[in-house]
Amino acid sequence: MGNKSFDARTPSLRWTSISDFAEITPKHKKPEKSLIEPLKRSGGRNSHGRMTSRRRGGGHKKNYRIIDFRRDKRGIAGKVISIEYDPNRTARIALIEYADKEKRYILAPVGLTVGATITSGPGFEALLGNAMPLKDMPLGIQVHNVELEEGRGGKMARSAGSYATLMAKEGEFAHLRLPSGEVRLVRSVCYATVGQVGNIDHENLSLGKAGRHRWMGRRPASRAVAKNPVDHPMGGGEGKSSGGRHPTSRSGQLAKGLKTRRKKKHSSKYIVTGRPR
Repeated sequence: MGNKSFDARTPSLRWTSISDFAEITPKHKKPEKSLIEPLKRSGGRNSHGRMTSRRRGGGHKKNYRIIDFRRDKRGIAGKVISIEYDPNRTARIALIEYADKEKRYILAPVGLTVGATITSGPGFEALLGNAMPLKDMPLGIQVHNVELEEGRGGKMARSAGSYATLMAKEGEFAHLRLPSGEVRLVRSVCYATVGQVGNIDHENLSLGKAGRHRWMGRRPASRAVAKNPVDHPMGGGEGKSSGGRHPTSRSGQLAKGLKTRRKKKHSSKYIVTGRPR
């Protein structure tokens, strides 16, 4: 597992780096048919055809892989058949076949290999890939795909290289240190999966050229100061201007230093230590 760079045969290859896909199972180049569904692309338009999210559009055609974030197949052992690439996320996914022949995709943690056995449910050992309530895990363990509400499926620590650390248990809550540095209370009956999400080197990738952005469905972005006043608060000015005011978004939201979290948000009571700013 690592990244691969190229000789500078062309200007774009000079800066391009891609994953070496060393962990991908060679025989499984196509996804499991029963676990894919069409992925509709909106181009940033809503149901009325109006653009509500700019800089979206194009991109390579792809199908969505149905991922088991709930890990609700309890008490049945599953075997890892393959580790696969997922174009919809930064992490790799693992295809699991259970004893009753049902197949599911899960997020592939670091170190999970083909042939490994995983389980889900209380009372099992906290081994790599196993899912269980936080109350059954030892302190200091790294987990991912953490639920915020029991039975609703994992919501936190799901991207490549992410993990949360179980710091303490107190009453009905567990203390988790999240990737952002925030320490948060999560109910100890909520499920999490043991291990760190795989594809750690994703953060070191370099796209190398604008066309690779377009393959991902990202359209070009113009600088705010290059626009006209009618299009952006920082637009206009004689000659080359740097905006002449505090940086803002297109809607006027201050871009630097302003805390945007609602002061009376209901989940604030679960935050023990806020993320460093």
